[in-house]
Amino acid sequence: MTSGNRVGIVGAGIAGLACAKVLKQAGFPVEIFDRAPDVGGVWSVTRRYPGLRTQNSKDTYHFSDFPMPADYPRVLDGHQMQAYLAAYAERFGLIEHLRLETEVVAADPVDSGWLLEIRDKSGIHRTSCDHLVIANGVFSDPAMPDYHGADMFSAAGGRLCHASEFHDLEAVRGKSVVVVGYGKSACDIATAVSEVAASTSVVARRLFWKMPRTLAKVIDYERLMLTRFGEAHFHYLRPGWMDRFLTGSGESVRISNFDLIQELATKQMRLRELGLVPSGRFEEIAESTISLATEGFSEQVANGRIVVHRDTTIAELGGGPKAAPAVRLSTGEVLRADVVICATGFHQRVPFLTPYVQRRLTDERGNFRLHRQILPLDVPNLTFAGYNSSVISTLNAEVAAHWTAALLTGRLALPPAEQLNEQIDTRLSWMEERTHGHHAHGTAITPFSIQNIDEMLADLQFRLPLRTRLAQWFRRVKPESYRGLARSKPETAPVVPHRAPIEAELLPLDEESDRVSR
Repeated sequence: MTSGNRVGIVGAGIAGLACAKVLKQAGFPVEIFDRAPDVGGVWSVTRRYPGLRTQNSKDTYHFSDFPMPADYPRVLDGHQMQAYLAAYAERFGLIEHLRLETEVVAADPVDSGWLLEIRDKSGIHRTSCDHLVIANGVFSDPAMPDYHGADMFSAAGGRLCHASEFHDLEAVRGKSVVVVGYGKSACDIATAVSEVAASTSVVARRLFWKMPRTLAKVIDYERLMLTRFGEAHFHYLRPGWMDRFLTGSGESVRISNFDLIQELATKQMRLRELGLVPSGRFEEIAESTISLATEGFSEQVANGRIVVHRDTTIAELGGGPKAAPAVRLSTGEVLRADVVICATGFHQRVPFLTPYVQRRLTDERGNFRLHRQILPLDVPNLTFAGYNSSVISTLNAEVAAHWTAALLTGRLALPPAEQLNEQIDTRLSWMEERTHGHHAHGTAITPFSIQNIDEMLADLQFRLPLRTRLAQWFRRVKPESYRGLARSKPETAPVVPHRAPIEAELLPLDEESDRVSR
């Protein structure tokens, strides 16, 4: 950085907090904005749905220098995860840098950094920073279907909401509930709802493979998906020696392993008996994420508490003065529906940036063009945090924060822009082909979490001890193994004149006409 050293961070979830902590320790004044009343992002009390739990155990889902409390269960619920993140913010002195219940509504690049328009309880203000970190999360902008008949459905007393807006299980007690989707959140919600609702239906456009937390009572999900050997079963853009073996002369080993896991998962969850066997092969489980099977979901399907309508969609919503709220499926079937909960994913976009800036960040398909999922090449004084979404997001976010700190302190040597653009093009084309377009617009790295960390560590010229790397081939990754990264090299912010932030009251009327000058 040459124009200053004040860093504004948009988002106080896992990635935002990790980035704030590392940059603060590197000497940068940081300010963290979040529209929620608490830290945590998807774990915030304003976001978490009934039944939300971590996919990973507490052994792998924490920061390298801040272990989970010993009295926490192996798998955390949403409240426990949020409490852990709040304790992390407290432990590393981030509380005084937080501006909660403060939304960034506009961010405009200026010669010396960024001019921000923010909204809090007292009104609309302007402030500035020299560098902006976007950590708004890839699960923060709900994608809601535009259903025909939604007005009639609402008038008939029906409720339509996104999964991130559903917080109260008691609100559906004794009611007919339709959950749209088949991802983790859809199955989590359906399982929780089925305990209290009169009926629970899941409408799934397509089924896909899910991984039980434990297979055959002995094979742990983390030992399969959070080891180097497990990752090597999925063909990477830049394959290592094991990847080349498993897609070459050892391909029969890879296929046999996937076939075994698929058969074990099918039998354990009784997918054949329940009519829930997905099409395609098990290795397609890792298109943009790896979905863990919700405990109790298949049991509730088996006992009739959950009915899955597969390979179909909602054609329209309906109801009227004399008709109960309902949904009509694309198959023609009509379902009673007092509540429709859409677990239909999220948009990948940054709405507070100007259209001009957004066009420079993404390609024509909306894919984010970021080096290492962090650095845009055509927008100065800007980096992203958390856009390397993975099954070990805490660790990936923490290593990315050190990468960002090295970039801002001038310790990171990058190839020429032409070479970086070529690498980005190649990566996005590969992701498009590998996932058939289901790669979350380039913001996900699953199932290559360890590979992503390795690439960032190589840029930082940091190598894990050989015995640690060898252990990771068949033992799950331990965040503690990366604790030495913070001590590897001093990260000292450049000495620059401190420039006080610009902050002024804006007129509350006609907000759109009084936006920051572009």
